[in-house]
Amino acid sequence: MKGLYTILMLVISNVFMTFAWYGNIKLSEMGIIKDWPLILIILASWGVALFEYSFMVPANRIGSEVNGGPFNLVQLKVIQEVVSLIVFMIITIKVFKMGQFSWNHMIAFCFMVLAVYFCFKK
Repeated sequence: MKGLYTILMLVISNVFMTFAWYGNIKLSEMGIIKDWPLILIILASWGVALFEYSFMVPANRIGSEVNGGPFNLVQLKVIQEVVSLIVFMIITIKVFKMGQFSWNHMIAFCFMVLAVYFCFKK
């Protein structure tokens, strides 16, 4: 169950991360924050990133074998990267409407699945 909670919290964390890191680009494109000074954009992004860390840190603590979780540090990092890229692609395509999913993305995702497989291989 700890593994499931870890992955769920990583997904939520990465939703916030994507908006914190890349949402300002979409908002600028829409003209909402186009004239904001960079320091204000940075502060706003940090405000969103606070929620990212509010899920990321507990996810890593719950999931870590050091704290009784099912994953070692390498496994946690590989899971985090895969979740991050999947969430990023979904938000970029469905929410930001920037780009499309193509064959090379599918191949990249297959390699990520292989990375997870080999990471968990004993």
